[in-house]
Amino acid sequence: AAVAAAALAAPPRTSTDMYRYAWDGRVQSAGISPYAHPPAAPQLARLRDGWLFPSGAACTGWGLTRTSDGLCTRINRPTVPTIYPPVAEGWFAAVHLLSPPGSRHKPLQTGGAVLAFGTTVALLAVGRRRGDPHRAPVRAALWGWCPAVPFEAVDNAHVDTLGVLFTVLALGTATAGARRGALLGAAVAVKLLPVLALPGALSGQRGPARIARTVAALLAVVALSYLPYVIASGAGVLGYLPGYLQEEGYQPGDVHRFALLRLLLPDAAAEATAVLLLVGTAGYVWWRGDPLRPWRGALLLTGVALLLMSPGYPWYALLVVGLVALDGRWEWLTVPLAGTVLYLGGRLLPGVPLQAWTYGTAAVCVAVGAGLRALPARRRKRYGAHP
Repeated sequence: AAVAAAALAAPPRTSTDMYRYAWDGRVQSAGISPYAHPPAAPQLARLRDGWLFPSGAACTGWGLTRTSDGLCTRINRPTVPTIYPPVAEGWFAAVHLLSPPGSRHKPLQTGGAVLAFGTTVALLAVGRRRGDPHRAPVRAALWGWCPAVPFEAVDNAHVDTLGVLFTVLALGTATAGARRGALLGAAVAVKLLPVLALPGALSGQRGPARIARTVAALLAVVALSYLPYVIASGAGVLGYLPGYLQEEGYQPGDVHRFALLRLLLPDAAAEATAVLLLVGTAGYVWWRGDPLRPWRGALLLTGVALLLMSPGYPWYALLVVGLVALDGRWEWLTVPLAGTVLYLGGRLLPGVPLQAWTYGTAAVCVAVGAGLRALPARRRKRYGAHP
């Protein structure tokens, strides 16, 4: 709680996503779908204020954007609709509803602190429920004390934290089934990335009925959460998501998707190889995963996906931090560290292959950690367990 509260001391300084959250909440409070219009649309001009849309001399400083029409705003990509799924939009609307007038960025940061602390509590509860009360606080501290949490979950208030909380609750349920699927569906409807936890959630499951209940519950929650927005906006509920996914190819420059594979393969083969590796890892997690530790397979697939994609946004890896706190395999924390170094250092060191160095180092650390963990098991298998 103290670590989370400390991050409330300053406004965001490394991401402007929070301003879109605040805007989407305001738009919904006016009875308008956030998918209907971009922030720069004239239909929403009456909702603009001097905080999100400064003018004159106030339009100076970090994080400000000007449109081609001269409109100044703190919101990134102001000429396109929102990309966020419906449960995230529900969170933005709820925070706005509970916010005092003129409170600006603090309610979203406070909400991030509540989610971060709530995730710590959930991790403690899951650890004790699985009969491991002594290790539970140590593992929960991997989340609660990880520097990525106060920076990305609280100071920048990234909504990914809500998805992490739902994922922890989903994987912490006793068995695969409708409850796990529904909670995981809520996580997917916050940010799409938690869908990578689905094979882990189904680890070791062979019965088609239980698999069907889990998947059906996930799809039902996602569909029902989208329904009111579909009624309001039709096919526009996808917002800028297709364009964003295409944009994240990534932009020309020093940051590219599949950076590690591009070191070994031609560009044309890197994407196909990444897909095959992800499908193979997902199949392995589902078929050989431990049903008593579904987070282990979820961590493996999510971590491998981020290593292969090598994103420049460190908040994507908040999910990895939560899964590490469930499983205790701390070597995977090098993945969010790689994203942070790339995000903050890429602009300071143009021309340096920082993406390959950071994610390559993370991959080596994960491989070494896995090897060291495998040594005791091999010794026990070779010499037999001690009485």
